[in-house]
Amino acid sequence: MDQDELLKVRDRYDAEMRRDAVPDAANARVERVGAVVRQTVPGPGWNGVLWSDLDADTADAEIAAQVAHFGAHADAGGDGEFEWKLYSHDRPADLGDRLRAAGFVPEPPETLLVGRTGDLAALSVEPPEGITLRVVTDEAGVDLMMEVHRRAFGRERPRIREQMLNLLRDEPDTIEAVLAMAGEVPVSAARMEMRPGCSFAGLWGGGTDPQWRGRGIYRLLVAHRARVAAARGIPYLQVDASDDSRPILERLGFGVLGVTTPYLRRH
Repeated sequence: MDQDELLKVRDRYDAEMRRDAVPDAANARVERVGAVVRQTVPGPGWNGVLWSDLDADTADAEIAAQVAHFGAHADAGGDGEFEWKLYSHDRPADLGDRLRAAGFVPEPPETLLVGRTGDLAALSVEPPEGITLRVVTDEAGVDLMMEVHRRAFGRERPRIREQMLNLLRDEPDTIEAVLAMAGEVPVSAARMEMRPGCSFAGLWGGGTDPQWRGRGIYRLLVAHRARVAAARGIPYLQVDASDDSRPILERLGFGVLGVTTPYLRRH
């Protein structure tokens, strides 16, 4: 994509996935309050700010309002942590500094990448020798994914496990979770989330056991999910890419829309 197309796609992404976002779980609530769009979940799940339209005069008051909202949510038994998902083109330019001053802690930044689903679905990718793909449909499969994530990322992810189980139970058509298996051993795992009516399918959680990296498995999982999305008529794939995965994705044809930084705050 050239720069003009990327800017148009970014505007579409901001409109669909942020400003007019739909909940990412059956029990989540997305609401626009003033100049902020936020998601609140009563149990385990993602709580945070998806979009904002702020300036130097309004930013601090809106930040304080969201801290108060999610603080009350935590007091009522909700998750004590929430995220302000900041994008590099968000205003005002010093919004990150203002979030830090309000007690938020930035996580490592990620690159927001997007690719055309049709192009990625057409990739000629064959499984490496000894590797087969297994679509995840139940708790046993989710636990195998969590086993891979422990080896790939070095930490437990109980919130992701709960989120996946909820989606598979309540909205199975919105998730495609897949394992790469070496015999009966899971060596890589990834998922794709597809919200109804959205032009973007999100690729998440792609992780490979360090002993199996560099063999094309990550590329295989991207192509598999692209074919599923293409069959659904979804035109774009979106990834919040780490520094490790960004070069692979750019070689596959993804373009850069910007940088996103999760700002976390605990009540």
